[in-house]
Amino acid sequence: MNVTPYVMFNGNCEEALNFYAKALQGEIKNLQRFEGSPGEEMAEDKQQVMHAHFIAKGIFIMASDSGKDAPTETDGGRVHLSINCDTEEEINQAFEGLSEGARVTMPLQDTFWGARFGMLSDQFGINWMFNYDKPKGEDSEVKIQN
Repeated sequence: MNVTPYVMFNGNCEEALNFYAKALQGEIKNLQRFEGSPGEEMAEDKQQVMHAHFIAKGIFIMASDSGKDAPTETDGGRVHLSINCDTEEEINQAFEGLSEGARVTMPLQDTFWGARFGMLSDQFGINWMFNYDKPKGEDSEVKIQN
């Protein structure tokens, strides 16, 4: 079993996915529009995205525009997409890429748990968390004495 985030946009899904492709060095796959589909009547703008996949290193997201009469959220609320990075360069690049037009809620910083961490709400209202667990050195290990 696994969980795949499905992100709903309010008419700007394709714009958001193109932004993510640039910011995270990913690509859009399987983009389908409402036009010509059995769900065509669900959208006022038939060119909106009915369903798409976004793929980048270690990231898989499904996405679409919300369609006609669907509830839309202007604040991402309680859900955050969390990116766990393999290097400090990777976290800096991802955070910087998604920061364009974003509301940074926690700048990237070293944390007490030994990671570099930050959070933002991107220009499309999607919440993101970024984490890079720094390698543990011998000096940073806690030694327990009996």
